[in-house]
Amino acid sequence: MKLRVLGCHGGELPTCKSTCFLVDDVLALDAGALTGTLSLEELCRVDHVLVGHSHFDHVKDLPLMADLVIGRRDTPVTIHASRECARALRENMFNNALWPDFTRIPTKRQPVLQIKTFRAGSSFQVGPYSVRSVPVSHPVESCGFIVSNGKSALAMSGDTGPTDKLWKALNETKNLKALLLETSFPNKLQSLADISGHLTPHTLGLELQKFERNGASVLLYHLKPAFVTQLKKELAELPVDVLELGDTFEL
Repeated sequence: MKLRVLGCHGGELPTCKSTCFLVDDVLALDAGALTGTLSLEELCRVDHVLVGHSHFDHVKDLPLMADLVIGRRDTPVTIHASRECARALRENMFNNALWPDFTRIPTKRQPVLQIKTFRAGSSFQVGPYSVRSVPVSHPVESCGFIVSNGKSALAMSGDTGPTDKLWKALNETKNLKALLLETSFPNKLQSLADISGHLTPHTLGLELQKFERNGASVLLYHLKPAFVTQLKKELAELPVDVLELGDTFEL
């Protein structure tokens, strides 16, 4: 399983891109940096997008992607979203007001995009990958994911504050090679992190005590661009790695 980091921040500046990871060139985990990173040819190879929740920084490139790949694919790009997330996309994004409804363009039978819903906490198939969704702690319905190709597994926390279900699921996962784990705010903004459903280095350290790593790498993402330098200082003593744009991994 090949992992490519397209975006690993909790916002954007010229040197930061919103959350987006690419698995084996065909499966995107969130859509915060698809069109700003991939070439048109690479974009057309993406068959599936797994969306953790509906907040803008995780879905913002879906409309632009649809506009770019129209007429260049024989099959629609499938967006996999929880029921609440799918509702938000249909009502607030592909609603013919904010953006055309590309789930019906050019035709209802052959659209550019199709949205497939899943129940938070369920397991399902995405192309050649088996996916387990895990509800996590965030103001809107948010899911982490465990993605397996049958040989190795990759997990992604999604946006979350302290949680228990995720760690239980991870500890049950065989051949887990890496965990993409959010950390957003420095310790001085603990109250803001708690209110908004995010982790700080302090709460990250407490959460890691629940994790039976068994050799899995812990790779941090979603650092808020305004606090990256401070966060890296506060994270230096923890057994984790902070992701950088362009990182690639073979899992």
